[in-house]
Amino acid sequence: MTQHLTIVHHPLVQHKLSIMRDKSTSTAGFRRLLREISQLLAYEITREIPLTTRRIETPLCEMDAPEIDGKKLALVSILRAGNGLLDGILELIPAARVGFVGLYRDPETLKPVQYYYKVPSELEDRMVIVVDPMLATGNSSVAAIDLLKQSGARNIRFLCLLAAPEGVKRMAEAHPDVPIVTAAVDERLNDHGYIVPGLGDAGDRMFGTK
Repeated sequence: MTQHLTIVHHPLVQHKLSIMRDKSTSTAGFRRLLREISQLLAYEITREIPLTTRRIETPLCEMDAPEIDGKKLALVSILRAGNGLLDGILELIPAARVGFVGLYRDPETLKPVQYYYKVPSELEDRMVIVVDPMLATGNSSVAAIDLLKQSGARNIRFLCLLAAPEGVKRMAEAHPDVPIVTAAVDERLNDHGYIVPGLGDAGDRMFGTK
């Protein structure tokens, strides 16, 4: 673990990830596990949310009770696969604001091209958590964070299920101020840009498409 990268070794995270890797796991099972594992990863990535106190009255007495300080945090999904992580995190943080970044890879240049961008206001005052199940080449993630910084975001974190060393390196070079939280860093990328051993295409397995 470095300051830039946190791998969540919790036994429940690793167990659920192993079931998701298994190619025999059904679409419904994959989707459910992704929701569950996203909550466990969200616990880690929100560990340093600032707190303040509010005076409340319990059934026995008054007390200064801790509560989250500042504006509601923002979750930003990199379409489409990032949406699979949103449900679980929103169960944990139901008041979060939600944004979406749509990018596709140009087949000629292999660079990400933006086709959709809709994010909450006042990003400069919010913790922003960018979610995408796979950090492979890192190109889409870097492009999404570029856009968020242009919109004023300053406190950004990146949450993914799996990462490749190439993607971690690319993110560290482009955005060294953005911590990454993941369940595993796998061996490498193959010639098609898939993480190995990985779990295949997260979007296809989540939505039942090919």
